[in-house]
Amino acid sequence: MNRTFSALPLIAGLLLTLTACKKDKNNNPATGRDPNTADPAMIDRFSSAAGHLQVRTSTNGLPAAGAPINFDQGPFITRGLTPAGKIVDYYNFDIQPQKPAPIYVLFKSGESTPVSGQHNIIDVIPGDANYNDFWQIYKVTVPSSYVANTITSYQEITAQGYTITKTNDLVNCPVVPKGSTAAKRFPATSDNSLTIGWYKDKVVYYFNFFEKALTVTPDGLVPVAPIYVTFNINPNQSSGGPASGFKTEQGSDQTHNVLSVLPSDAGYSPLWAVAVYDNSSFPSVKDLTTVKAAPLLVPNAGDVNCPVVSIQQ
Repeated sequence: MNRTFSALPLIAGLLLTLTACKKDKNNNPATGRDPNTADPAMIDRFSSAAGHLQVRTSTNGLPAAGAPINFDQGPFITRGLTPAGKIVDYYNFDIQPQKPAPIYVLFKSGESTPVSGQHNIIDVIPGDANYNDFWQIYKVTVPSSYVANTITSYQEITAQGYTITKTNDLVNCPVVPKGSTAAKRFPATSDNSLTIGWYKDKVVYYFNFFEKALTVTPDGLVPVAPIYVTFNINPNQSSGGPASGFKTEQGSDQTHNVLSVLPSDAGYSPLWAVAVYDNSSFPSVKDLTTVKAAPLLVPNAGDVNCPVVSIQQ
């Protein structure tokens, strides 16, 4: 598959921008837009418009709209099993579609690295139609005289008539409220800080997960990989399925949810196609071989964004 950006460090560089600024409306020399004075976008991942498995109710304690989220606590992080039966941790960012959303990365004409200081631009946030944590990178070519952050929306990109080139590269960058934390990464040395971006002239924040370089499928979709899970109550019973929580070992947060691949494997994707097995098989499930012998109740329960962030060695 052809790739415009062939190396993971370069993709990371596209997303980790440094400064920002503001545009002069009187055609005076541009100074750029300042994210410290720009309005922040209101982010709510748990509204009925944005959430699927994670929707706020009066009793479930999910954070309020715009409030920082600590993803290092339940229900946002899960301890499961690798294909070989070792312990693995992964975050839970809810169901996501297979069609990626576009993220726009600006390059000066003739240059191969993004505009220094320019924050990347998105046109959808959680709750908007077609939002996705998975972003397909679009390269925007701007003049050599361009000043960082004078363009802070997709609407301005199109109004200027800049050339937009679609690449095959994907990044997993969930948009979250300012101050949100997710400390774990794989490998552990990866940057876990928030990145600033622009959404319709407003500031947004997102995580970066780079445990595996990703590209779209030949159909232009986010690739998926199987994961096998089981719940406290089977989904074919009253109050069963996700609402009952993952089944865990007694006195522990250890599930017997089993990943089919790891980041080192060719078929890895953090977008998992969930297969639900009968919880009567929980004691016998130890690894990929044993989970495949368990009765399946729901072969495809949805695709969830669960990046791997820790693997037992």
